[in-house]
Amino acid sequence: MDLQPLATSVHRAYTADLDAVDLYRMLRLRVDVFVVEQQCPYAELDGLDLDPSTRHLWIDSADGRVLGYLRLLEGVDGTFRIGRVCTARSGRGMGLGKKLMRTAVAEVRRAPVMLSAQTYAVGFYRLFGFVESGAEYDEDGIPHIDMHRNP
Repeated sequence: MDLQPLATSVHRAYTADLDAVDLYRMLRLRVDVFVVEQQCPYAELDGLDLDPSTRHLWIDSADGRVLGYLRLLEGVDGTFRIGRVCTARSGRGMGLGKKLMRTAVAEVRRAPVMLSAQTYAVGFYRLFGFVESGAEYDEDGIPHIDMHRNP
């Protein structure tokens, strides 16, 4: 495994504050993980990344690749949704997902938060106070379950 020195912080930006190169780097990681690696040939781009209120959180490697990513969406009722949580294969096992989740949860700590978890990752999200809410379901051929966290 090629370990690259990491940036010391999680980067955060609203869509309106991103340049095209940063957005491309984030979307590239998501396609690499969700479409290629998980062999899920469904549309990864849903239009929500272009909403001006979408918050993007990511961690870079020293060579400028995005190694970890998630996005925060705020609903009209003040509930947040965490989504598209992913880590590059070369960045796994270094705590990047935990660092991103801690940052996201701290940012919205006084609001309810929801997410749609791939079932294998339920234990990971429990570490941050999320609990299952509902039955398992299939999304694009991958088992998922909804989870929530109250303030």
